[in-house]
Amino acid sequence: MSNDAPVAMPHSPLPIPDSRPLLIRRFPGLQAYEPMWRAMQAFTDARTPETADELWVVQHAPVFTLGQAGKWEHVLMPGDIPVLAVDRGGQVTYHGPGQIVAYPLVDLRRASLGVREFVQRIEQAIIDTLADWNVIALRKDGAPGVYVNGAKIAALGLRVRRGCTFHGLAFNVNMDLEPFSRINPCGFQGLEVVQLADLGGPSRLSEVENVLVAHLARQFGLDAQPAPPHTFDAGARAVDPASVAV
Repeated sequence: MSNDAPVAMPHSPLPIPDSRPLLIRRFPGLQAYEPMWRAMQAFTDARTPETADELWVVQHAPVFTLGQAGKWEHVLMPGDIPVLAVDRGGQVTYHGPGQIVAYPLVDLRRASLGVREFVQRIEQAIIDTLADWNVIALRKDGAPGVYVNGAKIAALGLRVRRGCTFHGLAFNVNMDLEPFSRINPCGFQGLEVVQLADLGGPSRLSEVENVLVAHLARQFGLDAQPAPPHTFDAGARAVDPASVAV
């Protein structure tokens, strides 16, 4: 991977919007990472060609996650923050309060999207979100994510199983950035990180979430539809509240 200055990267035309839904599930409070991860796995394993695509929007309790290619040498001084090795791509990153984490659970074959293009569409949604607050952001060649003046404001890490995606993006909005000093973010020593609130953007996550969700749905060519958050059973499987008998 290169750690050169960010550059503008070409992106594909937007897909033609259709009536297929993107169910938006917003999870309240701070969510523990592992149950959410296990639920994403279970959802992906259980989905059929008819299963609607979903976008899970959360904030996590403080945690470092290390991707499949991750090297423990990039975890410098985790201290009291747990480190979890997971099955996404990429190196080590941090999740915590004040950061939007969004998990697109999308059938790429049905959407006629390749993995590379899907990643670029996620990046473009973040870039467009930042532009709404007059923040100029760019991709970086060879290092997925979104950068402002060379500092990383959003990280990406995906897993594709049977043509369907899980894991996703982490977008720094209004958080304590100190934990990033305990790691080499995304495997790059000395990589600076930044957040929207310090760039003149809003500090309220809900305001940014609404804009980000709209841009993601637009990039995916799907119709964003609100849906209640899943509850998780004892096996961390996602249970749609609408499917539970009362």
